[in-house]
Amino acid sequence: MKKLALLLALAGVSCAPQAAADKDVTTWEKQAQGIAITRDDWGIAHVVGKTDADAVFGVMYAQAEDDFNRVEQNYLLSMGRLAEAEGEGEIYRDLRMKIFIDPADMKAQYEKSPAWLKTLMNAYADGLNYYLYKHPEVKPRAIRRFEPWMALTFSEGSIGGDIERVNLNQLEAFYGKTPLKTASIEELNRFVEPTGSNGAAIAPANTSSHHALLLINPHTSFFFRSEAQMTSSEGLNAYGALTWGQFFIYQGFNERAGWMHTSSGVDNIDEYLETVTKKGDGFTYRYGAEDRAVTLSKITVPYKTATGMANREFTIYRTHHGPVVREADGKWVSVRLMQEPLKALQQSYLRTKAKNYKGFKETMELHTNSSNNTIYADADGSIAYFHSNFIPKRDPKFDWTKPVDGSTPATEWNGVLSVDETPGLLNPPNGWLYNSNNWPWSAAGANSPKKADYAAYVDRGVEESARGFHALRVFDKKKDFTLTSLIGAAYDSYLPAFDVLMPQLLKAYDQAPAATKAKLAEQIKVLRGWDYRWSVSSVPTALAVYWGEELGRRVGDEARKAGVTADHYMANSATNDERLQALAAASDKLAADFGSWKTPWGDINRFQRLTGDIVQPFNDAGASIPVGFTSSRWGSLASFGARSYKGTKKMYGNTGNSFVAVVEFGDTVSAKAVSAGGESSDTKSKHFNDQAPRYSTGDLRDVYFYPAQLTGHTERQYHPGQ
Repeated sequence: MKKLALLLALAGVSCAPQAAADKDVTTWEKQAQGIAITRDDWGIAHVVGKTDADAVFGVMYAQAEDDFNRVEQNYLLSMGRLAEAEGEGEIYRDLRMKIFIDPADMKAQYEKSPAWLKTLMNAYADGLNYYLYKHPEVKPRAIRRFEPWMALTFSEGSIGGDIERVNLNQLEAFYGKTPLKTASIEELNRFVEPTGSNGAAIAPANTSSHHALLLINPHTSFFFRSEAQMTSSEGLNAYGALTWGQFFIYQGFNERAGWMHTSSGVDNIDEYLETVTKKGDGFTYRYGAEDRAVTLSKITVPYKTATGMANREFTIYRTHHGPVVREADGKWVSVRLMQEPLKALQQSYLRTKAKNYKGFKETMELHTNSSNNTIYADADGSIAYFHSNFIPKRDPKFDWTKPVDGSTPATEWNGVLSVDETPGLLNPPNGWLYNSNNWPWSAAGANSPKKADYAAYVDRGVEESARGFHALRVFDKKKDFTLTSLIGAAYDSYLPAFDVLMPQLLKAYDQAPAATKAKLAEQIKVLRGWDYRWSVSSVPTALAVYWGEELGRRVGDEARKAGVTADHYMANSATNDERLQALAAASDKLAADFGSWKTPWGDINRFQRLTGDIVQPFNDAGASIPVGFTSSRWGSLASFGARSYKGTKKMYGNTGNSFVAVVEFGDTVSAKAVSAGGESSDTKSKHFNDQAPRYSTGDLRDVYFYPAQLTGHTERQYHPGQ
């Protein structure tokens, strides 16, 4: 009898998970029946549900259909679980995330979330789990079930969050007790394409239609975001770019307002030099007149090996400023940054439903869009610029760009600057505003915020950027903007960096010995006649880019010693010999790789998408298409960060313009857009690369925002799971 009771008990236990799973499936299927996903003729998902939660469920399901790999990848990164899929080499990347992202804390934050947000997080997890249930052939690398709290680990949407500014090399040296890795001269001199974005808003007074216009132009690694529309009967109707795995439109618009984020130059992450003393089994650190105990905690990082899973355990040290992340000059260095995932997720979602400036500004008062500036426009005709949304108040007598003394209370944060206390603009009289990851002091030309009115930590920029000069040129004193002419401004072909660099090269040539002139005469003739504009047929564009890159490599060491960027040094300190020698080397490189230095830019600068891999492979033998626009290094507003790879001679882009949209607000909203490559990561899908020709030429397609616009442009309509 006892044996029978035991068997029955075990049977009950074994059936419990299955019963729970069956209940989940029944719930998912019931919710899915109330959700419609319409795929337009570009494969873009237009998701409609009765509730916001329905729209979230549907958009997560649609994202997983298009690229589950990238959805999972972003959560492996955000939760510090990448090593579980990729192995030991990612241990310290995972450790960095785990230091700041604690699952127990995220679960507690989920439990205290407002009911409306908890409902959305539930729908987020349900949509992904339903996809996995309906697609058993999809094998996750590590995350086999998504939990609602996971949405809090990735709540802001930027390509590189604040946590990623903690140096991995230094973190490994401290916690791995290993020597700092020394970069090679080649690595130090390698130019890294700046990520960031362009955003611009044009007031009704400067447009032909007398409606406000918005340019949305994020610069990220390619295929970093999907494109979708989310609509519900609860007031949600947002269109734009979503970062894979997130349930809110990150850069986009609704029927009344639009928003665009650009990476900010704010100084809002601080390091503290901690005076630490060993005491018994632990440590203390000095703060004012007292010695405080350093807090110790254990973090375990699982990682994949050839024979299965293994673990690495770390003891993490913290002061009240934050976790210790490195050592400098015999002192431990702790870091302090914004950590408000619950508020951040609320802000990210609520702004998608804001219909006017007042409502949008109210979301900004949550102060969690920490790494971004924001450009805004709406149907009321308002345009606005918001600087970084999280700026701690600090004593301006300290240099916050360097670690400050953690032992003095004078280096504490004293709250956060309000929106009105930060550099901002609302309807400037010139009728336009912009940001291109540059400082805010030129955001509206002469009507911009004044640098002298703000503490130095508000922005770290020391000079105007090439893209900043370019933006001033295309927006200032221009009237009668239309969607078409705004696209023209976004793809204006002028390269202002060469307007500075090229006259110096020509002057160096004019002063050179006759023998040097003879070797470079033809190249100089071509460059002297150039208008500093890119095109696929332009020989001088190719020659100038190769020359500029070669000169940057040659002066890299000197620039570093002088404490300036290579680009600054090129413009202000490079010698005539360096300029001319770089031109000779660039000519030789072009001739060696392409048969002649007279090679058109489009033969070299290419867009290629061969696979759906997260890290794209490139191959000169594979199909590719020419791209005219260049690296933003040269001031191109349309950015294409391209370089050659091992085994290639051509340059292939992998970052820059990723999503471009122009929007007009009025009684109705009108928009055009294009995404890099296509919506799907499936090489067999017609939408894997169908937008590439439009992307490469700036030929934006119509956005189907209203149901009537989808008529004749619908490929498929279905419920999730069908």
